[in-house]
Amino acid sequence: MSTHVPPQRNSSTEGRQLRTVIVGAGAAGRALARDILGVTSFGLVPVGFVDDDGSLEVLELPVLGPLDKLTEIVIEHRIEVVVLAIPSLPRERFRVLALDAARGGAHIRYLPSFLAALERDIVGSDLRALDVRALIGRNEVRLVSPEAQALIKGRRVLVTGAGGSIGSELCRQLSTFEPSKLYMLDHDESNLHRLQLELSGEALLDDDGLVVADIRDRGRIHQLFGELRPDVVFHAAAHKHLPLLEKHPCEGVKTNVLGTQNLVEAALWFGVERFIFISTDKAADPSSVLGATKRLGEIVVQEHAHGSGSFASVRFGNVLGSRGSLLTVISEQLRNGSSVTVTHPDVTRFFMTIEEAVGLVLEAARMADRGEVFVLDMGKPVRIVDLVRTFAAQVHLTDVDIRFTGLRPGEKLNEALFSENEVRRPTDHQRIFKTLAGKPNSDFPHMFQELDQAAAANDPARVRAALRRMLPGYEPAQPVLVGGVAAAAPYPDYF
Repeated sequence: MSTHVPPQRNSSTEGRQLRTVIVGAGAAGRALARDILGVTSFGLVPVGFVDDDGSLEVLELPVLGPLDKLTEIVIEHRIEVVVLAIPSLPRERFRVLALDAARGGAHIRYLPSFLAALERDIVGSDLRALDVRALIGRNEVRLVSPEAQALIKGRRVLVTGAGGSIGSELCRQLSTFEPSKLYMLDHDESNLHRLQLELSGEALLDDDGLVVADIRDRGRIHQLFGELRPDVVFHAAAHKHLPLLEKHPCEGVKTNVLGTQNLVEAALWFGVERFIFISTDKAADPSSVLGATKRLGEIVVQEHAHGSGSFASVRFGNVLGSRGSLLTVISEQLRNGSSVTVTHPDVTRFFMTIEEAVGLVLEAARMADRGEVFVLDMGKPVRIVDLVRTFAAQVHLTDVDIRFTGLRPGEKLNEALFSENEVRRPTDHQRIFKTLAGKPNSDFPHMFQELDQAAAANDPARVRAALRRMLPGYEPAQPVLVGGVAAAAPYPDYF
């Protein structure tokens, strides 16, 4: 398979360009490539073609492989958009290719029927996208303002959990805003290896911006902050799989609470200008260990937001478009011809795109002050079964077998963005709101110490008891079964 990568456009002058492959190197594909190369406003930069004829090379763009290798091509070449441009593509083949693209984490765009276009050239404006609005139930919000980008230019920026879905997308976008140095921290060197390959096209692991560290190691974190002296910190490292944290609550506390405490203390000690903690909508009136530990992370940020720096948290709904997200899991199940598993017929979630998520983080950095929690107005929650059927219809699959498995321990039927005792306040962005929850009681430091000791002793019962004492009203949700079926794990519940 070819590893040729064309020269990258200058993102600082042309805006963010999405790495794109065109499926089909025929007349339509070539015409589209010429048009996309000439019009930067489409926001696409062609990397190559996917075609069963590997001998072709058009416009100095290579054929990266055959159609049946589309998923592998998307992953290997860090493709963000797949354009389907084969005349008279059979509906079944379209469906398979669209699912293959989604399995690799790419967005799909396609041309309408070619019959009406035969008498003229195909142009980029003919492109249609699989309708994100239909999936998330609202218009997508573009958030990154020039003011937010200006916060990054010329500054030393640290991203924790850099190899994860949100962390890696943050790094991709931050790298285009001209930081003086971008430090990418992860405890998994394999994640850093993949991230460097995505950002630079090479994976020599020779960049001193790659940092291997565990946020749970307080001494190591303080050492790093003293050496790197970051100006801005985006804290995305977390344990975030709800069912696993219900089984292993001590690990959730060690990472999501104590790891956050280590970072916040180091940020204060070494004079970080801005610190942004990435939370989840499950922190609002939490009913799971994930939500409880993330809520405590928010409190840690708020309690330390009294120095010269600006500290804040952001809450996400479920993120579409990240690898391993719900949409990717659904596409793989549809591709394999298996049932799509959903917890409950009435379960709903708030959804946002990966671009919205990162935009929210950057805008929160701009507006951060004294420990606020920022939330994107994500409209009405979406029923999971509706999302499954809408996505299936867009890839021309009308007969979908959905199997219900029952809500798992800690899961809610419906999420909320704000808790009952939080006041929703406007910001200078009409689609972003904030809240500042009341301060914890005076015994909070002592209870925090108890939680630390319980986690260190690896005692789940003590940890759960400590969480209940620290978060009045926190009570784990009980499993909700469907037709007497025991709860299972149909898909990862991301924030």
